[in-house]
Amino acid sequence: MLRWIRQQLGFDPPHQSETRTIYVANRFPQHGHYVPQRFADNRIISSKYTIWNFVPKNLFEQFRRIANFYFLIIFLVQLMIDTPTSPVTSGLPLFFVITVTAIKQGYEDWLRHKADNEVNGAPVFVVRSGSLVQTRSKNIRVGDIVRVAKDETFPVDLVLLSSDRPDGTCHITTASLDGETNLKTHYSVAETSVCQSVSQLEALQAVVECQQPDADLYRFVGRMTVTQQGEEIVRPLGPENLLLRGARLKNTKEIFGVAVYTGMESKMALNYKCKSQKRSAVEKSMNTFLIIYLGILLFEAILSTILKYAWQAEDEWDEPFYNQKTEQERNSSPILKFISDFLAFLVLYNFIIPISLYVTVEMQKFLGSFFIGWDLDLYHEESDQKAQVNTSDLNEELGQVEYVFTDKTGTLTENEMQFRECSINGTKYREVNGKLVPEGMTDDSPDGSTPHLIGEELLFLKAVSLCHTVHISYDQPDCLVGGGDPFSHANGFSSSHMEYYASSPDEKALVEAAKRIGVAFTGSNGDTMEIKTFGKSEKYKLLHLLEFDADRRRMSVILQTPSGGQVLFTKGAESAILPFTTSGEIEKTRLHIDEFALKGLRTLVVACRHFSPEEYIDVDRRLNAARTALQQREERLQEAFSYIERDLQLLGATGVEDKLQDKVQETIEALRLAGIKVWVLTGDKHETAVSVSLSCGHFHRTMNILELLQQRSDNECAEQLRRLARRIKEDHVIQHGLVVDGASLSLALREHEKLFMEVCKNVSAVLCCRMAPLQKAKVVRLLKTSPEKPITLAIGDGANDVSMIQEAHVGIGIMGKEGRQAVRNSDYAIARFKFLAKLLLVHGHFYYIRIATLVQYFFYKTLYDSVYLTLYNICFTSLPILVYSLFEQLVHPHVLQSKPGLYRDISKNSLLSFRTFLYWTLLGFCHAFIFFFGSYILMGEDTTLMGNGQILRANRQLMFGNWTFGTLVFTVMVITVTLKLALETHFWTWMHHFVTWGSIAFYFIFSLFYGGIIWPFLHTQDMYFVFVQLLSSGSAWFAIIIIVITCLFPDVVKKVMYRHLFPTSTQTSQSLSASQTQALSCVESLCCYQHGQSGCSRLARLLEHMTGQCKASANGCQASSCSNRSWSDTENFYSNDRSILTLSPIEASHC
Repeated sequence: MLRWIRQQLGFDPPHQSETRTIYVANRFPQHGHYVPQRFADNRIISSKYTIWNFVPKNLFEQFRRIANFYFLIIFLVQLMIDTPTSPVTSGLPLFFVITVTAIKQGYEDWLRHKADNEVNGAPVFVVRSGSLVQTRSKNIRVGDIVRVAKDETFPVDLVLLSSDRPDGTCHITTASLDGETNLKTHYSVAETSVCQSVSQLEALQAVVECQQPDADLYRFVGRMTVTQQGEEIVRPLGPENLLLRGARLKNTKEIFGVAVYTGMESKMALNYKCKSQKRSAVEKSMNTFLIIYLGILLFEAILSTILKYAWQAEDEWDEPFYNQKTEQERNSSPILKFISDFLAFLVLYNFIIPISLYVTVEMQKFLGSFFIGWDLDLYHEESDQKAQVNTSDLNEELGQVEYVFTDKTGTLTENEMQFRECSINGTKYREVNGKLVPEGMTDDSPDGSTPHLIGEELLFLKAVSLCHTVHISYDQPDCLVGGGDPFSHANGFSSSHMEYYASSPDEKALVEAAKRIGVAFTGSNGDTMEIKTFGKSEKYKLLHLLEFDADRRRMSVILQTPSGGQVLFTKGAESAILPFTTSGEIEKTRLHIDEFALKGLRTLVVACRHFSPEEYIDVDRRLNAARTALQQREERLQEAFSYIERDLQLLGATGVEDKLQDKVQETIEALRLAGIKVWVLTGDKHETAVSVSLSCGHFHRTMNILELLQQRSDNECAEQLRRLARRIKEDHVIQHGLVVDGASLSLALREHEKLFMEVCKNVSAVLCCRMAPLQKAKVVRLLKTSPEKPITLAIGDGANDVSMIQEAHVGIGIMGKEGRQAVRNSDYAIARFKFLAKLLLVHGHFYYIRIATLVQYFFYKTLYDSVYLTLYNICFTSLPILVYSLFEQLVHPHVLQSKPGLYRDISKNSLLSFRTFLYWTLLGFCHAFIFFFGSYILMGEDTTLMGNGQILRANRQLMFGNWTFGTLVFTVMVITVTLKLALETHFWTWMHHFVTWGSIAFYFIFSLFYGGIIWPFLHTQDMYFVFVQLLSSGSAWFAIIIIVITCLFPDVVKKVMYRHLFPTSTQTSQSLSASQTQALSCVESLCCYQHGQSGCSRLARLLEHMTGQCKASANGCQASSCSNRSWSDTENFYSNDRSILTLSPIEASHC
């Protein structure tokens, strides 16, 4: 219990040792004074609060907001001193805001608790006391032997002991961890792989020594000591032996493993990362405006206090007959009296700070985010995936993007690889009808004849078929259970019942191509790999696998050939293999690789090395020594790999095509027209990347391509940057594109950031190739922190794009073939790159103009009885602006997509500039001036109104009562601010009419009830009968009409004049679209699938009916009469939601 408390408080001391010792099945030594190490339990905790700390922790977080803290101080001041308003005026709105936010955050955390309980309470099977026992996941302890069945996820990090396969291997997918969806093979040590029953496992005597928990998914160093017949056998353990929590077992009936890392010490839990809080430009502007208004408030309070003392300088006003001072007031300290008066004025004027602004903004963002998920335009039918919103805090940021950083593979391309060409021994080949045909020749051999391949060609195909980590899945995967022949399926194999799985799509494409040509990989059994060369079976023994890593950029296998010799096959990037080749057609192959890259093909180089018996003995010794080392294992392995992978014989190279996604070129062009610069960041070689950039429209054919490649030193890099800068200035008329590789980028970012940024900002497009994941994030950070502080967006589909996605202001994940890690770490997720156009140009545009007006309007509309002050922002004027901020559309969505240049009108936070803010602020002060003095001038001499009988005589003029005067001012204010918003509204639905006129009606109804009845729970009722008395006066109605018109008429004149004399491109587009169909909301796209099938969710349909945009019919969804659309099955039509850039014809649909 004490340890649990210390863990909760964060005081639990870290592990003292660098390694941990785990006794399999918790069979601790019986001799000596052994003290077991303490390990974490297996509970996963992703929640933020507990039932004990929710209230204090949540309150602390909420009062860190400056507005909440300010209103708390005001509330406390009202409680402590005599102020003009009741503490309720500050306390009730503050309580409402705090309560709503706490409920929202509490509900979200309750969902996290619920998810944690489901995970921690999941049933698992462990071996205890000689039997298989079912327990809950949270009860697993380090050292327990756990059984996992096919298609189940691993509940802890396990070292594989055995599987149902004779060789003790198993296949897993790690999509939930690193985004890879392909199968991976993991291995058990030979001494434990035979323990396939509970009794054998219970008798197993083994100890695992391994490193302490580490967040690196691909690093694991350990060793297992197995005691058999009194002899200790030591075996190395690496990442290939570790089954990570969250991974899923595939194509294996069951496995047994020993738990080594549990709960929050598992690698998956250690990779839980609190993403940095992203704040939008609008939120930053809002905080700036809030500080300005606080300054205005302090100025008003100080000025009023000074004027009060100036007024009381005369004796007759210092203590008038109607306000006699008490003895305590006469003797009080002048300083304390000044502070008390200052605080009283501070409280009186504090309502210019709109506390309800935060609640309205939160509601607008939360509700508005549903429109993205409901938009069928962003729905991908083939994969059945819709857009998803992971955070609603950045909706408006979609309308402010200035730079887009995109990955290439899987984002701009399909990540579907197809073998196209290869180079073997200096000769280029292409595949034609399943045959390798040399360049310049045609396939003229008769059908069914066996193609003749010479020795070099055959050796190249064998290397492709054997140097890989491909696995095979059959239609009946369980038929191997029980020790059957693992190669039985290979006899008469066909693609109908055998499918390849690989950790790389390139590998899969190459092995499939080799199979079509005639050299087929047919399976592996333990350390034996089998291929069929034109029907003839050959078996190779796998001696060593040299895994691929990002530093070496290659992978190798060491095999024993059927003749008994040892051979190394290796493949990888040309920069990682060609420098280590000593024989073969190196120069010809290098030229062919460049030709493949210019065609946009992904290239790999294949090589081999034959070992003499003495050489192999040395190689085997080095590898075993490195793999069993507990200290510096990675460094020693790298040394061994470098020693082995040299003196290579070049066999050839391959060219694999990755197709472009649909409408990529149109999308990039739309972004460019919108004023958004697109940077492509990829790990491919620069020839391939340039080719793809040209084909997708990122680079134009007429563009001057500048290069910053293969820079060796800082001085060389700086000189090249200066040359590029001079060239750009000299050729300022021509568009330029810049290509940078990873090595040169590192030099440029180290010493010459300003010079590099100067070059980048003066080119139209930038392509960064050979990029490491962290380099991608550095480039994004470089642009973010530049003096202009542009808004950046990063989009990618793989685990290597996560750092870039998290670094950018807005991160977008593509639901591609590389798993879901990019999607989980993103702010928004879409299925295809082409959807980015509508996400920014339409949704981003709408979100920004809505919230910009919302913020300005709240500061504009921000006197009187405490109940009215409390309800003013919460009830009387809140619904119209909320509905406006959800549904407003300045321009039809179709126009926004067909005219991307309209995006420029809202760039650089233009609607929340200081000039615009100043206009709204001065407008608010002018209207307040007109409210007060207009009411005073028009009603000051009206003696028919005696509010509560209070009559003030000044200069022999009669003025009606204070409460009646205040009610008139308040009434005019509610009507004016509501109608002001109506003037700003361009898109009207019945919901807008309901909340606009309904808010005014609610104010009148509430005032009649509040002032027309004596409420027993109110200790004073100064408003009794005031509102009824006000409305009974014809002059009061006349004053209301005159004052409202006086306030709004200049605004109308200004709008008309500016629209006709200085129209913006958006206003011009409004005029053009006005003659077309009435603008539809972005939820319009919810109404129609193809062939009239309804795509509306229940909530979406409800919203459509509420806004009057969708009327369900018996045959599906159809637009309302004001926006009726119909097309025939044969004619092309233009959907406002389906096109990306232009009004391109698409398939016929029924609406």
